[in-house]
Amino acid sequence: MHTGRNDKQASLLITCPEKPGIISAVSNLLLQHKANIIHFDQHTTDPQSGMFFMRIEFYLEDFDSSFKTLGKNLQLMAQDYPMDWRLSSKKKLKQMAIFVSKADHCLMELIYRWKSGEIQVEIPMVISNHEDLKEVAEGYGIPFYHVPISPDTKEAAEKKALELMEGKVDFIVLARYMQILTPEFIAHYPNQIINIHHSFLPAFIGANPYARAFDRGVKLIGATAHYATNDLDEGPIIEQDVQRVNHRYTAEGLKVAGRHVEKSVLAKAVSWHIEDRVIVHDNKTIVFT
Repeated sequence: MHTGRNDKQASLLITCPEKPGIISAVSNLLLQHKANIIHFDQHTTDPQSGMFFMRIEFYLEDFDSSFKTLGKNLQLMAQDYPMDWRLSSKKKLKQMAIFVSKADHCLMELIYRWKSGEIQVEIPMVISNHEDLKEVAEGYGIPFYHVPISPDTKEAAEKKALELMEGKVDFIVLARYMQILTPEFIAHYPNQIINIHHSFLPAFIGANPYARAFDRGVKLIGATAHYATNDLDEGPIIEQDVQRVNHRYTAEGLKVAGRHVEKSVLAKAVSWHIEDRVIVHDNKTIVFT
C-alpha cells in the first residue's frame, strides 16, 4: 500500500530569529552524523532582523543510532541558536483521524490517495456525527465511530471523540465535518487539525456558500485548507485554489465544481502536513513545496 517509503530518511524543520551562521551550523551537524542531504529549502522574512525558516530532508545510513544522537545534539544547538525545531522520520507513519458528516467526496479522495500510497499515513479511525458513511469507511477496513452531537451533548461528544483518539492519533482532518469544534477540543491538537472550507476565504463565510455565490454571479469559486483555531475559519492557511466559472453554471453545477476543488486542496494540505513541509508562525504558514 505505502510504496516508495524510505525508512532511512528524515526531515528537520527549524524556526529561529535570523542570525549569521545558522545554515553552516546545521549543515555541519548533519555532516557529523554522516547525513546525505536530499532537499534543502529556506526562507527569511528579513535578512537582518527577521525570522528564519528552514527545511532539510536527508538520508541516514546508520539511522537508528544517528537519529537519536542528532536529536540530542539539536537540543544543545538550540542553546546557541534560540530556535524551534522538529525532527521527524519516515520510519513511523503518522496516524490520521478523519472527521466527517454526510458529504463523502473529501473522505473518498483521502482514502484513494491512502490506498494508492500517494499519502503515506495510517488511518486508525473515521469519526462522524452521522452514520451515512459507515459502510464506506468499513468497506476499506477503517474503524468507524458514530458520535452523535447536539447543542446539549456537544461537551460529552467531544470528550468521547478524544477518548477514542487518545494514544492512537497524531493529527485530525475535518473532511467536511459540519460541526464547530470547541477551544477545549482544539487545545488537545494545536496546529494538528486540518479543515477544508468550501470557499476561497474570506469570501462567503458561513452556510450555503454556493447558493450565495450563485446569487452574486461569481466568476471564481474556490476552497481553503487551514489549521483549525479558536477563531472560526481564520486559522493559518495551508493551501487554496480556485476554478473559473461563468453564467452557464447552475447552483448545483457550482456545487459539483466546488467539490472537485475542495478535495484537491484538502489532499494537498494533508500531504504537506504528513511530509512535514509546513511551519506555522503566528497566524501564517510557510509551506516548503
